[in-house]
Amino acid sequence: MKLKYILPIFVTFLVILIFHYTQVGVVKFYPVCANLTIFLVFLTSSFAKETVIQKFAKALEGHQLDDFTRVYTRNLTYVWCVITLINLIISLITVFLPEKWWALYNGVISYIAIGTVFVVEYIIRIILRKKYRG
Repeated sequence: MKLKYILPIFVTFLVILIFHYTQVGVVKFYPVCANLTIFLVFLTSSFAKETVIQKFAKALEGHQLDDFTRVYTRNLTYVWCVITLINLIISLITVFLPEKWWALYNGVISYIAIGTVFVVEYIIRIILRKKYRG
């Protein structure tokens, strides 16, 4: 395995261990940093010729994207920018709340919210593809 695959896993387990065995409040910023990173990836790619979602779609489809997919994936990038920004802001707020609220949001609610967005987006994509591709 390459280091680029092992390093994120190692860092995640290290953060979990530090959080579990110490009272370091700084560890509560881990979700904030993760959300900030994801937000910045989507945001910076929205200014590029090809967004990160377009690159994924191109890799999955194995060919150039049609006009519908290109427009849809660019708009989806904007949607994910907003969603990750909201998640970032809420994660930052929870750092200053009691730990049970921080854990509830960052350990449960944020995952349910992101999963819900994935499911809703998938359903919308299927409906729009049928509508515009015939």
